[in-house]
Amino acid sequence: MAEEHRLQTRASEAQLENRARLVELFRTTPLPVEELLVNLPLYMRSSTVAKLLYVNELYELIVRQPGVIMEFGVWWGANLTLFESLRAVHEPYNYARRIIGFDTFDGYPSVSEEDGGDELASVGQYAVGSEYLAHLHEVLEYHRRENPMSHLPRFEIVAGDATETFVAYLERHPETIVALAYFDMQLYEPTKRCLEAIRPHLARGSVIAMDELNAAEFPGETVAFREVFGLDRYRLQRSRFLPDRTYLVVD
Repeated sequence: MAEEHRLQTRASEAQLENRARLVELFRTTPLPVEELLVNLPLYMRSSTVAKLLYVNELYELIVRQPGVIMEFGVWWGANLTLFESLRAVHEPYNYARRIIGFDTFDGYPSVSEEDGGDELASVGQYAVGSEYLAHLHEVLEYHRRENPMSHLPRFEIVAGDATETFVAYLERHPETIVALAYFDMQLYEPTKRCLEAIRPHLARGSVIAMDELNAAEFPGETVAFREVFGLDRYRLQRSRFLPDRTYLVVD
């Protein structure tokens, strides 16, 4: 089972109480399961809708861009699944658009001095348990079979320390061009090492999305980005939908 951990939130006590009520409404829904699956917006908070719109915002930037989508820090795999669905929406017949996710699935193996002292930046955080990987793979397999060109395998989950597995992946796939890199590892060392490794595989128009840039809880991500890319060489853009999400388009 996944370890218990505190979720980052800026909600007030009243909002947290209201969310607990939403959980209860979801748990006791009178909808049959097959109806619930197509009526999930009934129970989605506006912040969740904003996250969906943000990921779509990123995807729309790369529709004409060649290359793969990579996510560093998969956690439960919601983004990977959303990328899979958005590919079916925006470019169903783009057989070359592969989606690759990197994660330990056992939480953070270590932290650095640059990561500060927040409870969230600690060993073991964001673990989902090794048994969850098989479930995520089955969910992604369902979406692959549901979408056009289902005979082609177009997603890959790479388990392990991304500072090692990502370099090994690039050695196996020297043809890799990265259209979108979504960074959500939050920590200094893995973020820096993967940013360094990915640079030769970016093209003009490639998008790098950073989930915790300028976040006090995870200073290591900003330090890593500053050391590899610099803050004065690219135009950083804030998402239209989430004020704490940042991306850049390589030019």
